[in-house]
Amino acid sequence: MYNLRGALSRVYAAAPRSRLFPGNLGQQRSTGTSAGSQQQNGTFYEFRTYIIQPGKVADFMKLTSDNIHLRTAHSELIGYWSVEVGCLNEVFHIWKYDSYKERAAVREALANNKDWQQNYISKMLPMLLNQTNEIVYKVPWAELRKPPKKGVYELINYQMVPGGPVVWGKAFQKAVSAHNHVGYCTLIGVFHSEFGHLNKVHSLWWHEDGDERAAGRRRAQKDVRVVAAVRDSATYLVSQTNKFLHPTPYSPLK
Repeated sequence: MYNLRGALSRVYAAAPRSRLFPGNLGQQRSTGTSAGSQQQNGTFYEFRTYIIQPGKVADFMKLTSDNIHLRTAHSELIGYWSVEVGCLNEVFHIWKYDSYKERAAVREALANNKDWQQNYISKMLPMLLNQTNEIVYKVPWAELRKPPKKGVYELINYQMVPGGPVVWGKAFQKAVSAHNHVGYCTLIGVFHSEFGHLNKVHSLWWHEDGDERAAGRRRAQKDVRVVAAVRDSATYLVSQTNKFLHPTPYSPLK
């Protein structure tokens, strides 16, 4: 996605504080980025990120491949990727739950599953340097899609200003939709944080390969529709990072 940092340095400094932090948030109506409909039906997603010890990645992947069926028997795996660029020796996976009660029941069942604990957890944990997770909701204006064919993925993480979607939702939706509608990249899903870093949004994109991504990025930077939408959303952006992901053989999203 078109890099917002350049626009941010110009626009954020000049933006009036009243626009960034409106005084009467309670009087404003929620915008399209609100995760309201997903929160009402209970469905949410868990992002899990593991950093693996250098030299242990191949062993970790083989161990996970041999035992992932024990985990997917309890809840739905959306995708499982290795990180190519962003943080070395890292894997990222997304799990779907219909409620917090379901997640608690899954964790209890796994804790009591001897095969899972003995064959996987006891061998996997010594390979790890760090684990983090985040609970997110899918935004109601972007359906979770499957890619047209096998490719690579880009996860872009946006830290927005305080205030939530009521403050920056419309501008953010416009920027993401501009990229998606002009066809420079394929949007897979957009997620809004619930637990973890607040006011954070993630967009997951599919590309045929790295060169196709680079070509699309160059075209997007010259497209006035994209540039205008990005300029507006940059007003509300604090920081932005991305990761280049390769799907694992056991990832449902290829």
